[in-house]
Amino acid sequence: MKKYINKLLLLGGLLFLGTSCETDGQLTTLKATSFPSSFEVSSSEIVLTEETADDQALLVSWPAVTFPIAAPVTYAIQFDLVNDISGSQAWQKAKRIVVGEDVLSKSFLDRDLNKIATDLGLPINVPGQLAVRIEATMDRKIYSNTTTITVTPYEKSVVFGEIYMPGAYQGDWNVDTALALPEISKGIYQGYVTVLPGYGPVFKLNTGRNWEQFYGAGATNNDLKNMSTTDFALPGEGSYQVKVNVNTLKWTSIAYSWGVVGDGTPGSWDTSTPMNYDYQTKTWKVTVNLVPGNVKFRLNNDWAINYGSKNNTDFVAHLDNSGAHYIGEAGSYEITFKINDVDPLGLGYPAEANYTITKK
Repeated sequence: MKKYINKLLLLGGLLFLGTSCETDGQLTTLKATSFPSSFEVSSSEIVLTEETADDQALLVSWPAVTFPIAAPVTYAIQFDLVNDISGSQAWQKAKRIVVGEDVLSKSFLDRDLNKIATDLGLPINVPGQLAVRIEATMDRKIYSNTTTITVTPYEKSVVFGEIYMPGAYQGDWNVDTALALPEISKGIYQGYVTVLPGYGPVFKLNTGRNWEQFYGAGATNNDLKNMSTTDFALPGEGSYQVKVNVNTLKWTSIAYSWGVVGDGTPGSWDTSTPMNYDYQTKTWKVTVNLVPGNVKFRLNNDWAINYGSKNNTDFVAHLDNSGAHYIGEAGSYEITFKINDVDPLGLGYPAEANYTITKK
């Protein structure tokens, strides 16, 4: 009888353990998940040209994937050669573009798709096929069906060089230490600048770190005129993205400022505390009084583009991540944020950025 009772107890314990595992920590990886329908591409035959490099070449959109537990889903797009998507090495050479959490579409400019196609080895000026699929990640990775697009890439002109921006924002107009705007496309330069209180918004554009050739304002503030003594002017104090096109002899600026936000910051979750751009180190910086709470980074005081950290140790912020850096002690902190967003409109925002938070 004792043996029989022991067996019953053992069997009951195993049944209880099995029930507990299912109830307290569901094994979601055992539950099937798939894309509910096919994804869509705006065109299946695309001819790319350098003249239309800034035009939209392709829009990819897909349905939301529902996993067994409620949590953000991270999507990415994979491109690969048709011959490389089968066998033991399938998709191992694919170009993978992270789109973000719960984002259901991604557009590509001509130059973005051209770089993907040429990096994968499609011949120049010849139609070639690319395989495309969507990746969804939460507790595991799942993939959509594969579709094929025909792409004719072009040979991109070599892009190199910089243009320089001496101005009153420096305090001394020193061309040797002025902001360098890197060339992001043939004849197009882009960079970031902060005009601090007490500093003027005027500047020139120099082709070298000297005054042998420079541009000033022409018929309007946004027209480039060779060797003009009239200064260009930004709208005023604040941070800006500046783009210069020497092909059209035009320049533009838009308000562009990274900031810190969260219940550890002065503006809590409603208002970002703006950071200033240090053009010499290419880093956004701010010194701010924090209280115990969370800190994230977002662009232009808006949640459309934001970065959050997954922990307090690696100081890496991730695009559209729901996490945040936690501040445990109130005090004055210096915060820096470094992001490779040279060409966000063309290449998108990078999946990761680096930051520091140091108590003073």
